[in-house]
Amino acid sequence: MSDWLVLVLAMLGACAVVVVITLVRHRTAAEDEDPSETPDVIEYMTMWIGVIYAIVLGLAIAGVWEARSAAQDYVQSEAQALHEISERVRVYPPDVRDGIRRDIDAYVGYVVHTEWTTMADDEQVTDRGTALLHKIRADVTDYRPGNDFEAQTYQPLLDQMAAADQARNARADSTGATMPSVVWWGLITGGLITIGMVFALQIRRTGRELVLAGLFSATIAFMLFLIWDLDAPYSRGIAVTAEPFLNLFPSISG
Repeated sequence: MSDWLVLVLAMLGACAVVVVITLVRHRTAAEDEDPSETPDVIEYMTMWIGVIYAIVLGLAIAGVWEARSAAQDYVQSEAQALHEISERVRVYPPDVRDGIRRDIDAYVGYVVHTEWTTMADDEQVTDRGTALLHKIRADVTDYRPGNDFEAQTYQPLLDQMAAADQARNARADSTGATMPSVVWWGLITGGLITIGMVFALQIRRTGRELVLAGLFSATIAFMLFLIWDLDAPYSRGIAVTAEPFLNLFPSISG
C-alpha cells in the first residue's frame, strides 16, 4: 500500500471518528445539557494541552528531519570522497589507476543497484558492500609511490579513503528508525488526549464545529504520518536517494 494512500486513509479515518463520536454524543446527551456552560478550567487545560502537544510534535518533526538530512549528508560525503580518490589517482601508473577506478565503479554500482534495496527493506548495509570498500582501501594503501609526485598524492588519498569509510559507517548507523518506541507511545497517547479534550468542550453538531474538529484531528494524523515517514531515512516516501553517487559516477547509472 502506498504511503500516501495510508496518509489519506488516516486523515479520513481521524475525521470520521470525530464526526461519529460527536453525533453519538449529541444523541445521547441530556435534553437540558448546555454546551455553553463548559467550565473555564477545562478550556484553560485544553489550551495548554494543545500547546504542549504542538511543541512535542514540532520537536519530533525537527528531530526526524535532522536525522534524514544527516543521512543525506553521509551519502554525499561518501560519494564525494570516492570521486576524489577516482580523480586523484590519475598521477599513478595506468594499471594501478585503472584498477582503483574499476574497483570504485564496482563498489558504487553495487551500492546503488543492490545495497540500496537492502537498506530500504532490511535497514542495514551488506557484507558484500563492506568487502568491496575494503578492496578499494587495499588498492590505495598497498601501492608504493614511485616518485615524489606520487608520494605527495598518497596521503591525501588515504585521507579521502578514511572519509569514505567513515561516511559508510555513518550511513550504516542511520538506516534504522530514529524515534524510540516510548516516544511513539507518547505521541499517539498525546494525540488521543488532545483530541479527547475537544469533546470535553462539549462541541455541538453545527457544521462549523464539526468541520473544525475534523480538520484538527486530520492535522494531528498528518503530523504523525510525517514523523513516521521521515523516521526511516532510506525506506519510506521522503527517503534519502542515491543521487550523489549517480551524479558523480554517471557511468554506473545504467
